[in-house]
Amino acid sequence: MKEERKKVLKTAENLGVRFVQLQFMDIVGTVKNITIPVSKLEKAMEEGIFFDGSSIFGYPTVEESDMRLVPDLRTFAVLSWTKGELKTGRMICDVYDHRNNRFEGDPRYALQRVLDKARKMGYIFYTAPEYEFFLLVLDEKGNPITKPSDFGGYFDLTRDRGDEIRKEVVSHLNAMGFEIEASHHEVAPGQHEIDFRYCDALTSADRVVTTKYAIKVIAHKHGLFATFMPKPIYGVNGSGMHTHMSLMTPEGKNVFHDPKGEYQLSKTALHFIGGLLKYAKEMCAILAPSVNSYKRLVPGYGAPVYVSWANRNRSAYIRVPSGRGDRTRIELRSPDPAGNPYLQFTVMLAAGLRGIKERLSPPEPVEKNIFRMSEEERKALRAYPLPKSLGEALDHMRESALIREALGEFLFEHFLYIKEKEWEVYRGQVTDWEITNLLPSL
Repeated sequence: MKEERKKVLKTAENLGVRFVQLQFMDIVGTVKNITIPVSKLEKAMEEGIFFDGSSIFGYPTVEESDMRLVPDLRTFAVLSWTKGELKTGRMICDVYDHRNNRFEGDPRYALQRVLDKARKMGYIFYTAPEYEFFLLVLDEKGNPITKPSDFGGYFDLTRDRGDEIRKEVVSHLNAMGFEIEASHHEVAPGQHEIDFRYCDALTSADRVVTTKYAIKVIAHKHGLFATFMPKPIYGVNGSGMHTHMSLMTPEGKNVFHDPKGEYQLSKTALHFIGGLLKYAKEMCAILAPSVNSYKRLVPGYGAPVYVSWANRNRSAYIRVPSGRGDRTRIELRSPDPAGNPYLQFTVMLAAGLRGIKERLSPPEPVEKNIFRMSEEERKALRAYPLPKSLGEALDHMRESALIREALGEFLFEHFLYIKEKEWEVYRGQVTDWEITNLLPSL
C-alpha cells in the first residue's frame, strides 16, 4: 500500500496536478466531491478525509454523522480538461463510518459485496453501459429549458455545439484511460450517446460517476445544459442506459458462450437471463428510479414495456446481441441514466446470480414486435408488463427479499423512504395537462 501511495504521489507531481477531487455518490446517484490541494493528498491516502455525512442525501442523521472518505488508489486519474494552476486529479472513494467500518449506506460497498459473492462462485461481472443524455439550451437568465440544442436524429452528422461537446467529452475520457468505444447522436433532437468499453463492473460504475460530471462540466463550458433526466421532452425518445453484461472466469473466458448450446448460449447465460426476467419488477425501482423514468417506459419510443428476451427484437426487455465467443453478452434495456450505477449493477448481478442458483430457464425468445400483439398473445408468451409508475415499482421492491439482501438493510430502507416521498409529492401535483384538458369541461 505504501508503494502504491508513492506511485500516485509521483504521478501527480510529474503531471503537475494542483488539486485532487475525492468523488463518491449519494443513494440517488448524485455525484459528490471534496476537493483538496495536492499537498494534502498523501495525508488523505493515509488517513482519509472526514466529512459530515448528515448533509448527504440518504446518509446518517446528525447523531452518527462523522464519516470518512478513503480514496481507492487504483482510480487516480487526471481530469484532462483542467489546466495549469487548476490542473486536477480525481479519485473514487469508499465511505467509512465513525467506528472505522465500511458504511452500509455506501452504494459502492453494495456493489463490492455482490461482486465478491460472484467471485466466490468463480465469476467476474463485466458491464458496458450505453449512456444517453440530452443537451438543452439556456434562457437569458442561464436556466435550462426544454429546448434541444439541435434538431438532429439517429446517427445524424451534425455540425454544432452538441457534436463538439460529445467529441470533447470522449477525447477527455479516453485521455483518462476510459476506452470509450463510440459516440453518436441519438434518435431525439439534442440527444446523444456515449458507449463504454467492457470492463469489470466496479470500474465501469466508477467511470459512469466521472462521466456524469465530465458531461455536465463540458456542456456548461459550451453554454449548454446536460441532463440525465430520462424524458425531459414530450413526444420524443427518452434517455436510457442500456447495459451490456457478461460473466467471465478469472482466466478471461466468457462464461455465457457455448458453441453447442441453444442460440450458442451456455446454460449459465440462460439461467442468468431467467433471473433477470423473474426479478424484473422487483429491481425496476432501482433501474428506473425517478417518477420521470416511467414517461420513458411507454410504447412507441424504443424503450421496453414488457418483460421478455430476444436475439434480434429491440422491443424486448433483454436482447442478446449477435456477437459470440468472447463477445457473448446480454443487453438489459430498462435502466436509465438517472439512476445510481453502483446500485443498478448490484441488482442486475444479484438477479442474474439468483437465476443461476435457482437454475431458472427463460421462456422462448420473442422475436416479433411485442407492442403490436394482443394481450392474449403476450400472456401466452409470458411477456408481462413492467411497472407503469414509480409507485408500482416501489410496491414490488418493498416485498423483495432479493433486493433487500443485495442492497443491505440501510440502503434498502433509505432508498424506499426517499423514493416514496418523491412519489407522494409527485402524485399530488396538478399538471398543465389536467388544467388544459379537464378544467374547461368539469
